[in-house]
Order: sequence, then C-alpha cells, then structure tokens
Amino acid sequence: MAQIKGKGFPHAPDRTAHINQRLADSYFQNHPDRIYQPPLYKYVLVKTTEGDRVEEVRELVVHSFTMGDVEDPDLYAAEPLMAWEKSDVGQWCMKNAADTPTWHRMADPMSYGYSYQIRAKFMGSALTEWLLRHGA
Repeated sequence: MAQIKGKGFPHAPDRTAHINQRLADSYFQNHPDRIYQPPLYKYVLVKTTEGDRVEEVRELVVHSFTMGDVEDPDLYAAEPLMAWEKSDVGQWCMKNAADTPTWHRMADPMSYGYSYQIRAKFMGSALTEWLLRHGA
C-alpha cells in the first residue's frame, strides 16, 4: 500500500517496483561497464600464404592488484603498473599480446579502495602458452 507523506492512501497503486526499475535502467544506461557480460569468445580470420585459418582471440586478466582509498588512485597505481610491465611476465605479455594490454580501475567495496586489472588479448600459440603456464 502506498504511503504519501505519512498519509495512507489505500486505493493508490504501489509504484515502488516501477520506480526502482526506472532508476536501475537509467543507472545501467549511463554505466554500461557495470553490467555483467559473460566472456565472449571471438574468432579472427587470419590470412597467410599457406591459406586462411580461424583463430580464437580471448581477453584474459594477466595481473591484478588492489589499492587503498587514496586521493589519486591512478597516480599511486602507476608504480605497480610500471613494475609489472618491466617484469618478465609483463615483457612477455607486451610482446605476445594481439593488442596492447590495457588496465582497468574498479571500485572495491570490500576494502573501500580500488581494484586494478591488466587485461590482454591473446590468440594462437601465445594463448596456448599463457593458458599452459598460468591457467585461465
């Protein structure tokens, strides 16, 4: 039953679910990165001199870390990002990834800070090598 400013209106329809749905729709319309999307397996047609072949391209999280609640998290995250890029694994990823690896910042509600991920797209033998060395 709807309550309007503390006065009961027994015949007024309850629009709470409708209002909540509209708020959720407007939120996810403006924040599309917050919508869960299962990983999509993409395939690329590779043309070579021997002929054409289809290869799977998969985006994987190659490194992740958390950052506390700081005033400028990207500034504080620059050092761990550069340290990873200079590491052996980072150098291998930079050399063998299909595209340049990208980093992503997300709010971490468990630590009231930020979570960072470095994602890279691999295909072919590089994808197989990564999965054999590090798993999914």
